[in-house]
Amino acid sequence: MNRFPLRSLRLRPGEEHREHLSLALEPLRFGGEEYVPTPHDAPAELVVQRAASGDVLRLRFATTLEGPCVRCLAPAGLQVEIDAQEYEATDVESAEELASEYVADGELDVEAWARDQLALGTPDQVVCRPDCAGLCPLCGKDLNVEPHEHDEQPTDARWAALEALRADTTDT
Repeated sequence: MNRFPLRSLRLRPGEEHREHLSLALEPLRFGGEEYVPTPHDAPAELVVQRAASGDVLRLRFATTLEGPCVRCLAPAGLQVEIDAQEYEATDVESAEELASEYVADGELDVEAWARDQLALGTPDQVVCRPDCAGLCPLCGKDLNVEPHEHDEQPTDARWAALEALRADTTDT
């Protein structure tokens, strides 16, 4: 379901309407990586409650985002639960901040609202587990599978000239 017709609801102040619907969630892209919501058609609940001066909109759904771990690139799954609210004033002359950006011409764009809430509800880093060690910065091996240390840190080539100067001053 893409749009929900709010204008067709005949509610009086204090009444509410509950609608169970299926959201077609599109994959999200973070840092060039794609995270796919599972299931693709997530069950959701939309509640429209009529207030004296507008509508209070509430959207609830849960999904799992599947994609690569940002630390080790192994497959990761992250459970995300969304419980969002919006307010839409019924008075056309009301302040702009009392209007929801997801409501236009009496219709609620449910999928756009769900997509934005899913993006906002996703943590900055999707990891395979909280204590993920990541990849070794020197050799690229997975530190979760093969924890190790390197004996001697190689000198960055950009510092080679300074290393040569240091070697010259210690010789004299």
